Amino acid sequence: MFQSLQVRNYRLFASGQLIKLIGVWMMFIAQDWLVLELSDDSATALGVVTALQFTPVLLLTLLSGRLADRYDKRLLLFVANAFWTVLALGMSVLVLTDLVQLWHVFAFAALLGVANAVETPVRQAFVSELVGMSLLPNALSLNAAVFNSARIVGPAVAGLAIAAFDVGPVFLFTAVSSIAPLATVVRMRPAELHRKDLPPVGERDSAKVVDGLRYVFRRPDLLLPMAVMSVIGMTLFNFQLTLAALAKTVFRTGAASFGLFSTALAIGALVGALAGTGRRSRPSVWVVLGAAVGCAAFGTLVGLAPAYWLVVALLLPTGFFMVFFAQAANQRVQLGVDAAFRGRVMALWVLVFLGTNPVGAPVIGWVAETYGAGASIWMGGLISLATALLALTWQLRRSGARLRFRVLPMPRFYVVSSPDC
Repeated sequence: MFQSLQVRNYRLFASGQLIKLIGVWMMFIAQDWLVLELSDDSATALGVVTALQFTPVLLLTLLSGRLADRYDKRLLLFVANAFWTVLALGMSVLVLTDLVQLWHVFAFAALLGVANAVETPVRQAFVSELVGMSLLPNALSLNAAVFNSARIVGPAVAGLAIAAFDVGPVFLFTAVSSIAPLATVVRMRPAELHRKDLPPVGERDSAKVVDGLRYVFRRPDLLLPMAVMSVIGMTLFNFQLTLAALAKTVFRTGAASFGLFSTALAIGALVGALAGTGRRSRPSVWVVLGAAVGCAAFGTLVGLAPAYWLVVALLLPTGFFMVFFAQAANQRVQLGVDAAFRGRVMALWVLVFLGTNPVGAPVIGWVAETYGAGASIWMGGLISLATALLALTWQLRRSGARLRFRVLPMPRFYVVSSPDC
């Protein structure tokens, strides 16, 4: 399960990411709570912040993928994380001095989005250089486990910290924690990176974004998981927005209870991530589509749940299938792409995974404010479910396969007596 951690460079990478991501998730909770306080509980304002945070991903990610295929990914990661640190420090000063206004949060979200647009595709593509192709499925699953471990710890600590100290110290902790990946990147040993599969520098200099797009569109096995992810990511993967609105406007709870929603989702997600660590080969399309159906079905039930405790209970399987689907789709893409195109293909993956948020978040925020937060979740769940079932039908027709349902017999138990008993 933790085989990739035997590789020193990956161990440094994972530890730096874990520390930073705990702070990032704390900051997300604090940012959402701050927006609600500054906007009189406006779900639309939350949608705007989410859209601003992910708009740079929509605009810049494909260019970042080109950078990842042309330049040293380790250096690019250092620059992007340094930019993030400076931004987080600036925002923490504004909040701690009570000078912060709503437009400051909007600007901060947009600038952090720029850092994310560069850092995320580079980080995704860099994993194969850290561990090599043989350990890549395990490393990708551990990446998801690190991400979701931070998502368990971060919101829970943030909820308690906001209740005890307000949002300012949370932003300051985020700034300090973002120094960790800078230190770990510097300590890596470049000679131990797996770069033998990369094309020569001269060929990398000619890498074009359009070539990466053509490469994906010629590959239905890459295109299908990306298409399904683009819809589910836009309509259902907005829990950062919808759970905040659900906690405060539907169940009238405080920051600590909102943190519990996020923590329940993250616990299920962590189990889903760990469930994929044993995978050693490229997951099948059936695994990807089956997980997509499960994610959409449970997401719909979350929106329909009438009680607080039922929402918490349903967020566990929702988180499991959400990450199991996303991770299986990620692995199917990464393990099926040529090394020369990995940066651009993973940039397109990040675009459909995160870049659809600017389109979906304002609409989801408007639906939450007009019809209720629960409606914004179950509507997104039904759209996602229809998409997953449509993709499953298309794949069945294309492959000529058939679905079979079989009722397994109940196991029989026998009591065997022994002369010695």
